[in-house]
Amino acid sequence: MLEEFKNAFRRPNNSHIQLILINVVVFVVLALLYVISTIGGFDQVFATVYKAFSLPPKPDEFFYRPYTLITYAFAHSLRDIWHILFNMISLYWFGRLFIEYLGNDRLIAVYILGALAGGVLYLVLFNSVPFFQERAGVGMVGASAAIYAIMVACATLIPDYTFFLLFLGPVRIKYIALFFILLSFLGTVSSNAGGNLAHLGGAAIGYVYIKRLQAGSNIGSWITRLLNWLVSLFSGRKTVKLKYEKRESPVSRGASSSQVTQEEIDAILDKISAKGYESLSSEEKEKLFRAGKR
Repeated sequence: MLEEFKNAFRRPNNSHIQLILINVVVFVVLALLYVISTIGGFDQVFATVYKAFSLPPKPDEFFYRPYTLITYAFAHSLRDIWHILFNMISLYWFGRLFIEYLGNDRLIAVYILGALAGGVLYLVLFNSVPFFQERAGVGMVGASAAIYAIMVACATLIPDYTFFLLFLGPVRIKYIALFFILLSFLGTVSSNAGGNLAHLGGAAIGYVYIKRLQAGSNIGSWITRLLNWLVSLFSGRKTVKLKYEKRESPVSRGASSSQVTQEEIDAILDKISAKGYESLSSEEKEKLFRAGKR
């Protein structure tokens, strides 16, 4: 099993599986700790660890645990197995689709952005709107906001892409995303108001991410740079930056290059939106793949 875990993190374009594994490992560790601490009579140990993952609604508690703005998106409720099961299935299908079009690093960036957006919206509304202030609980956990960001990003980029759902048959992902957004909106007045607000925050950032990307701006690039720096820091390897001087001759001016421009990517994305991924030529697919690795 350990070797399989290592292979999952070595394999390229596999970040959706890596995120799933992290979520599952955290769930299993928390579950084991819960059972052992309950049997052993030291429940407070589990409560302390679980609190380290939960995003608190109150500012004074959040001040001492700001890291929970990220950690909450890797933990799930232990009382409802469907919570993590549904989230991981959704992450697998939409994550796999996202990677196919935009690459590995951008998936991780959108996951983190979704978690941040969902957490911030949860904190703001639970401390500014009386309706939510009266319903503030002990905290929030779950990857749903991050997954909503990935789902809506896919639906924004390729709205007519079709999933074949059990009992329903072919359904375009724009309708799947719309259904879950509507469900979360209705859920903002339910017992899980905080979680549903976080879903909407994640969905919003997923839409904004794709629209900004199509406009030539990657709002998640800072996350990729930060993670690459952390990896190089702990692995002991230094990141080497190479600079290339581009020389353009009159002959080569206007000719095709191995570098993919933003205008080319925008044209490819427009073609996908209009005709689907299958309409791309081999050259266009290769350009999209190279752009996803940047």
